[in-house]
Amino acid sequence: MKVVVIGGGPAGIMAALNASKCGNEVILLEKMNSIGKKLLITGKGRCNITSSIPIDEFISNVPGNGMFLYSSFFKFTNKDIINLLESEGLKVKEERGHRIFPVTDSAKSVLDVFLKLLKKQKVKIELNTKVEKIIVNEGKAIGVQCLFCNNVKKIFADKVILATGGKSYPLTGSTGDGYEIAKKVGHTITKIKPSLVPLTAGKESAKICKKLQGLSLKNVAIQIKNKENNKVIYEDFGEMLFTHWGVSGPIILSASSHLLRYKNVETLLKNNQIYLTIDLKPALSEKQLEERIMRDFAKEQNKEFKNSLNSLLPQKMIEPVIELSKIDKSKKVNSITKEERKNLVNILKNFNVLLQGFRPIEEAIVTSGGISVKEINPKTMESKIIKGLYFAGEIIDVDAYTGGFNLQIAYSTGYVAGQN
Repeated sequence: MKVVVIGGGPAGIMAALNASKCGNEVILLEKMNSIGKKLLITGKGRCNITSSIPIDEFISNVPGNGMFLYSSFFKFTNKDIINLLESEGLKVKEERGHRIFPVTDSAKSVLDVFLKLLKKQKVKIELNTKVEKIIVNEGKAIGVQCLFCNNVKKIFADKVILATGGKSYPLTGSTGDGYEIAKKVGHTITKIKPSLVPLTAGKESAKICKKLQGLSLKNVAIQIKNKENNKVIYEDFGEMLFTHWGVSGPIILSASSHLLRYKNVETLLKNNQIYLTIDLKPALSEKQLEERIMRDFAKEQNKEFKNSLNSLLPQKMIEPVIELSKIDKSKKVNSITKEERKNLVNILKNFNVLLQGFRPIEEAIVTSGGISVKEINPKTMESKIIKGLYFAGEIIDVDAYTGGFNLQIAYSTGYVAGQN
């Protein structure tokens, strides 16, 4: 059989490899001048290949239609991708948060393995080829129409796999073309939103974030709260970053994925009802933190307040904390009252940032939304509308938290699409 795979990202690569292993003639079409462009920027260029957690726990890390992936995850697991890379000589390592990276710390080394395997499997790769539509005859996909050097050409095939990615990082080729291609043959596209995306701050919080931009906080606990009913929407522990427009970093990105699914979130953000609360000292209770501050103050009792927090906080954080505490920064430490000290403890345990919204989809790591999972067979990844048409990766309405889960979705769905 002849199989056409549209899209040269991780899902398309895995689909092409497995379709070829199953004895098919495979053509991989990519509109950019090389494949794997988005793979090269994952994990800040280091490629967070997958997660080491048990595969049956992956679904709980996929807030976007996780159950749809049950069959795919078990057909091609996190262990399978690790074994595949290691069998080609690329060793991996585990880092904090169960994240798996190549020992080379280079996403290019992962792509190099995929390129070697595609060559070994004799997959034909056609670059600078933009697919315009899927050719359908009597309800069956029979090929594609594409543009190559401004010339329209048709490639006929027995099966077509659509793996063009979402709308995040458009410079890598993810511009949402696949949604239009699927729509033309009758598929439903659910609302497209940014997921795993930085969050913007509002009002005074925006000024504070701007002052703190570039500051990375490790081992902090966060909660995202709805002020309207004082409910906790999301909580996490780990690393975050302040930016000139708000907050980012791993735990913020995962929080965004959860937040975008929260009921009436856009209205709540608009009405200043959503807060990020950061516990800067999660290892200490309020009592322990107050005792720690008292010990520091005892050592620094003749100093001005502004010079007494160096061992407690990163340098960049001192001025904003002082401003929020409303304690005169030139006040001598030995004259700080008990109430002022308790207020300082409260700020360190509850550093609040008013959230205003999400950064644009172009800055998102993945896209939420896509081809409706109701129209895809989860066991084969075949369209329920068009026979011989399959889907893989981010184009499907599935998305996960940060930590290697989205790449595993790409490999697993690509594997299953290629197999069938």
